[in-house]
Amino acid sequence: MRILLAEQTDLQDILDLQHAAYQSEARLLNNPNIPPLQQTLLELQNEFESGTILKAVNDDGRIIGSVRAHSKESTLYIGKLIVQPDMQGKGIGTALLNEIERVCPHKRYELFTSSMSVRNIKLYERTGYRIFREQQVSDNLKLIYLEKVL
Repeated sequence: MRILLAEQTDLQDILDLQHAAYQSEARLLNNPNIPPLQQTLLELQNEFESGTILKAVNDDGRIIGSVRAHSKESTLYIGKLIVQPDMQGKGIGTALLNEIERVCPHKRYELFTSSMSVRNIKLYERTGYRIFREQQVSDNLKLIYLEKVL
């Protein structure tokens, strides 16, 4: 596996992977219309132009993971850490998270996930993130915000 900067030509594949990866989150939340499943290619292109997108590729060059980030002041906001569903649990997410921090060094990193995404929370805590805020968005959705401060 190699982790590289994504290119404009990768965006459709990354969006397709995002839709596959977020199916489990949609099932957890019992909501097929969560924002990551509604994102358009144009919206992803805007993220590409205003931030950093990394891709993890296998030996055949197929994209098997991705992560995005954008900077504001001294904080790097990390989002959409995704891994091909049948490749999850093999360290790809951890490698992507470590690489986005290396490529975009900041004093503070922030990300969020659903309170029901226990595996995600454990991954983030294992890599040095700590919960600093919870936000009840609706009756069945609570967001957990995590940060890493250097």
